[in-house]
Amino acid sequence: MLPDSLPAQRRGFLRRLAGFAGLSAASRLPVNAQAIAVPPEGSASSLPAFARRMHHISLKQSSYDRTGGNADSVPIGPGATRVVFESEGPGSISHIWFAFAARSPDQLKDMVLRAYWDGNPKPSVETPIGDFFGLNLNTFFVYQSAFLNCSPVRALNSYFPMPFRRSARLTITNDAKVPVDAFYYNIDYELSSSLPADVMYFHAQYRQKTPNQAVQFATGQPRLNLSGRQNYVFAEIHGTGHLMGVTLGVLQNTEYWMGEGDEMIFIDDQENPRITGTGTEDYFNGAWDFGGRDGSIPFGYLYNGASYITTPEHTGGRYCLYRWHAENPVTFNRYLKHTIEHGDSNDRADNYFSVCYWYQTEPYTDFPPLPALADRIPQLTRL
Repeated sequence: MLPDSLPAQRRGFLRRLAGFAGLSAASRLPVNAQAIAVPPEGSASSLPAFARRMHHISLKQSSYDRTGGNADSVPIGPGATRVVFESEGPGSISHIWFAFAARSPDQLKDMVLRAYWDGNPKPSVETPIGDFFGLNLNTFFVYQSAFLNCSPVRALNSYFPMPFRRSARLTITNDAKVPVDAFYYNIDYELSSSLPADVMYFHAQYRQKTPNQAVQFATGQPRLNLSGRQNYVFAEIHGTGHLMGVTLGVLQNTEYWMGEGDEMIFIDDQENPRITGTGTEDYFNGAWDFGGRDGSIPFGYLYNGASYITTPEHTGGRYCLYRWHAENPVTFNRYLKHTIEHGDSNDRADNYFSVCYWYQTEPYTDFPPLPALADRIPQLTRL
């Protein structure tokens, strides 16, 4: 109680101050959940999936030593195929790790990764092992991205989810004439009672052009390309799904900047591209020739990168590039053809090696024949 001897104005000020203190103390009391509107059970929450209860069984298939020792790898003989994963479903592969010691200097091109979903005889993944992991030019280098990386020392990782309903099988084939002495693998996966109806199947397809056919333009002739018919093709797909991205290796056969090629993506229309971009470096979310002849710097981010650049804009120059469409997937209902110009309106004849990654409702597709091993090795083409 305030003394009556205090002036009236001061007594009022102290009473107001005490009131504010009471409000502050009350604000620190626990909130009564019954006094506020609480969303019903099962409503959306800001909590990420890994903070919620999960209802799958976590498993791994690996090359561990079955005797209990430390010989944790398997050999793959010349021309042999090794099954590195096999499971019934429903389930999903969540992570793949490979490391290997091979005698061939072309081991990244010698070995071929294939994946078969739901017992299909045709693979939904078919690509040289290095190309699948973004090492498209037969060279190891360290980089990271949202879905693929190469870790020190020569450890390859994939984080693409790969669902399957009935079964899954992954194989490695050694196309070399010498053995792979030690192939290590760890493949993490999960099994569950069912998969959502809208889950689609993962695909990865390898292509190359060595060299691209350069379009010849007469002096003074406008360099125009609206049809995209002579573009480099990453993949041509029939079905329903969405594009996840590409990796691309470029080996320059001539001098100067290899880019300026616009991506053109044909969606449900085989004649006219729905999406047209502004240049090679722009599609891979860089700019200005990646720094040019004297200033190019390799870079790698979650969804885009030029993770390997050597001797830029010179004959023999090499680029490894990637672009992921995870946050902006390109959807298609019947058909998709993903292409890019090789140079300004296809005026360059460089060597391209690529893998296209996508999801679609059908667990297989008709891939073009895989090029012979000798043709897969990046070599300068004398023009």
